[in-house]
Amino acid sequence: MNYDTLIAPQHAVSSDGPLKENDYLNIKKAAMVLRAVNHGLRQKIIQTIYEHKRISVTDLYVKLRLEQSVASQHLAILRKANVVTTVREGKFIYYAVNHERIDSIMNFVNNLVK
Repeated sequence: MNYDTLIAPQHAVSSDGPLKENDYLNIKKAAMVLRAVNHGLRQKIIQTIYEHKRISVTDLYVKLRLEQSVASQHLAILRKANVVTTVREGKFIYYAVNHERIDSIMNFVNNLVK
């Protein structure tokens, strides 16, 4: 059984009644973001980027002793979740942590456990 069938809009209910389609989409987006950051290597990547303020892909995979393709795949997941941002300078792409996004994730999780 997949995630979509577990909380499909026609079956999902909150304390206020059935969830609306917009609620369902927000839940899916939140789950995608949480899956993106709930991975040990991606957490190391986020931490390394945070420690350096911004870092190129090359410097990142050298520091973490990763294959370039592995680093790129994980960075793509973090970019899609908007957890990291990119800036191109010439032939280099630099990554930085999207602090606003991290704050919103933390607020979301805190509200879940209240």
